[in-house]
Amino acid sequence: MEAVRNFLTNYSDNFRVALFMWPLFAVALTLPILAYLYHRDGRLKATGVAATYLAVLYALGIVCFTLYPLPGGDAGPGITYGVPPQWNPFGFVGDIAKDGLRAVFQLAFNVVFFLPLGFICGRLLRMRFVTAVVFAFVVSLLIETAQFTGLFGVYPHAYRCCDVDDLICNTLGGVLGWLCAHALGGPDADETSRPAVCTRPGFVRRCVAFWIDITLVQVAAIMPWLIVDLACELIASQPFCLPGLNQGQTMVVCALALGLAAFAVAEVVVPWRHGGSTPGGMFVRMTFESHERTLGNRVLFYALRILTIAATFVIPFAMVPVLGIFYLAKRCMPYDQVP
Repeated sequence: MEAVRNFLTNYSDNFRVALFMWPLFAVALTLPILAYLYHRDGRLKATGVAATYLAVLYALGIVCFTLYPLPGGDAGPGITYGVPPQWNPFGFVGDIAKDGLRAVFQLAFNVVFFLPLGFICGRLLRMRFVTAVVFAFVVSLLIETAQFTGLFGVYPHAYRCCDVDDLICNTLGGVLGWLCAHALGGPDADETSRPAVCTRPGFVRRCVAFWIDITLVQVAAIMPWLIVDLACELIASQPFCLPGLNQGQTMVVCALALGLAAFAVAEVVVPWRHGGSTPGGMFVRMTFESHERTLGNRVLFYALRILTIAATFVIPFAMVPVLGIFYLAKRCMPYDQVP
């Protein structure tokens, strides 16, 4: 028991860091997975949201347990001399002979550590066996490569040991995790079907669709200016500037103009022509128009929706709670009240 306690104590700080980072990164990392699940299944259960959120915690745990703590100061591993790699696939035999139970726990931990990854691949992401095994292998390979290269060159030497046994054990853990998911049985038939576009989307689905739309708008706002600016740098050896403006001011003006145009296309033009489905709405299979309206009411509906979005951008800390409470009470958004 003392060996187990010592082993777990060595990783307690890593777990604390993962828990600290979880709320900070959860939203950014959870939204893409939720978008994929909506696109695949056409709906999302509460268990799916919880599973996705826990999967994010697990992903952060992988990073913290394998790469943290980072070297500090001006001496020690990763700064002056590095940690040599272990290429012998049976090196664990010597480790067990030398360290006893501690080496056994380390070996078992590397297998158990990737069990959740295999389970997530099989149950949440519904990967096939070969795909899941390759995915587990690639994730482990990236970790070992990061350790071998000093976090891809951030440090002059490796500060953690790159071990081929870890690669084998991690992949084995992914295999066992997928088999556990498979043993529980596949999803029900109704869960794999793709229902029609949802006309009464929930609050979470609306947020995911809007996140996709805003991401596309941001890309459309920045990429054209960036391409033109890089072309001017390469061809004319000077940055792209509008008359009377410097490079920074030109970037702001172009991003604002392109962003507003892209927003109008994504939130007005596209949904007007596609029954209320924005680009993000198409991906998550929803429309924000719950029913047909006359031309005048439809114009009013779109105007109120744009005003609501604008107010949310201006005073988000006030609007988001208000909209959330309104949705819980009415099961719709304020602009949905337009007949």
